Amino acid sequence: MATGKMRYYSLAQAGQTNFRYVLPCDVPPEMVQGNRHFERPAKNLYLLHGFSGNEDDWEYNGVAEDIAVEYNLNVFMISAGNSFYLDREATGCQFATFAGEEIVAFTRKLFGLSDRREDTLIGGLSMGGFGALHTGLAYPDTFGGILALSSAYIIHSIAGMKPEDVKEGALGNYAYYREMFGDLDRLEASDANPEVLYERLTKEKRNIPSIYMAVGTEDMLYANNQELRGFLEQHQADMKYEEGPGIHDWRFWNHYVKNGVEWLLERNGGI
Repeated sequence: MATGKMRYYSLAQAGQTNFRYVLPCDVPPEMVQGNRHFERPAKNLYLLHGFSGNEDDWEYNGVAEDIAVEYNLNVFMISAGNSFYLDREATGCQFATFAGEEIVAFTRKLFGLSDRREDTLIGGLSMGGFGALHTGLAYPDTFGGILALSSAYIIHSIAGMKPEDVKEGALGNYAYYREMFGDLDRLEASDANPEVLYERLTKEKRNIPSIYMAVGTEDMLYANNQELRGFLEQHQADMKYEEGPGIHDWRFWNHYVKNGVEWLLERNGGI
């Protein structure tokens, strides 16, 4: 397979940024014999890292190369700092635009990828799980499926937060949450909340990506994921939820990412 890291100038980030790629374009025929996924053109998966991560995580800690070969997927891994993949007003801080629009357009043009939504998936872990949900719902005509693992779905936990409410050991301080999500008193009704995006798509009768989510039963974000699960089930979303023994670590993510990819491929064309 072809792998590499590329640097290019991102308008959304107002500077040079890196992304990694894995392309199963040169896998020896004997390795894919009998693999039904190679009976069709390659589909595309954009993977988002978690808090404090970068574009290397899914290849060095994760199973990006295994996924590429097993499912005939072009896999792209981007870097977006600790942005929660949200747009902010400041120059160079348009991270939702970067993840949902710019990097997709750039890689499609550069590598000659399919531009069909059913051929385009987005996924992530922790902060990247939140980012995949938000980006997928913000760009429903681009992505046919969302894969969200151990999502840092903290919207309801930080909504209305005051500086004195931040608990010891929290992901960030008050200033961080305020900068990433904007006015916390208005957060739940804002476009930073994927629930708002989902309800808008429903009201407008737009396409909504299929959603796969998974979380470990011992994960620190288990309760947050139950809030999201309840919302999606209440709205009869096209979704699949799975849980199992596990904490917030790569052992869990590397197992369930394959479950998610398989289900999303079935929902977007069968193989």
